[in-house]
Amino acid sequence: MSLVQRISRFLRSPKGQQLVERGRRELAKPETQRKLRQLATRLSSRRR
Repeated sequence: MSLVQRISRFLRSPKGQQLVERGRRELAKPETQRKLRQLATRLSSRRR
């Protein structure tokens, strides 16, 4: 079984669904969004 298949199976499991839901809740927080924007800015400035 490939890695992609194993990940897909996990994400469909109850534990995987809990993890996805937790991620969605975290992403909804303004503080998390701010940190991600800062990270994206840092990464894009490194490439130049």
